[in-house]
Amino acid sequence: MHIKLAITDDHPVVTKGLLNILKEFTHIEVVGIFASGGALLKEIAQLQPDVLLLDMHLGDMNGAELVAAITKKYPAVRILVLSSSDLLLQVKKVLKLGCMGYLLKDSEDAVIIRAIETVYNGGQFISPSLQQQLVEDMFRNKGNEKRSLTITRREKEVLQLIIQELTNQEIADKLFISLHTVENHRISLLHKLNVKNTAGLVKVALQTGLA
Repeated sequence: MHIKLAITDDHPVVTKGLLNILKEFTHIEVVGIFASGGALLKEIAQLQPDVLLLDMHLGDMNGAELVAAITKKYPAVRILVLSSSDLLLQVKKVLKLGCMGYLLKDSEDAVIIRAIETVYNGGQFISPSLQQQLVEDMFRNKGNEKRSLTITRREKEVLQLIIQELTNQEIADKLFISLHTVENHRISLLHKLNVKNTAGLVKVALQTGLA
């Protein structure tokens, strides 16, 4: 197994630390080190790395746009995000973009090597400290019946009145709250139930038994 690895991170300390770790593993060859997205895009066609260790927060480019450009033009390059953030929202976002893994910068040496080898072999790798959180989050939100767990009592009241075709002002009057508060609850419901309009709210409410 010979893995061609490229590293893109604008923090020299991180890059230096990675090189220090990788020098002991002769089956991993670092073919390029870049401090910006622009520099990476100029060289990636020539280098054709097997795995790209990528910091999503670069100074010159939006991480999501960079990932989209690479996955479209160079689908064989397996992207392993390297980040100091353990926010699940960000983890899920990069996986949806097509990245093969998410590695925390404070990971132990053995974990870093295992992550690189895993994505090289076509697998997906998530830092161990994040795996359990992702599993819990998945089960918490899995299935329509789980959506109601994210809805507050007040939001459920507002949703039921929306289904009854009351206007925002009528809902505000009925619940003795401000019009602004009702509007905020409506926006929150649209976001939580992942729908775009009132019709979507009604459909999900009927499917999940919230109505």
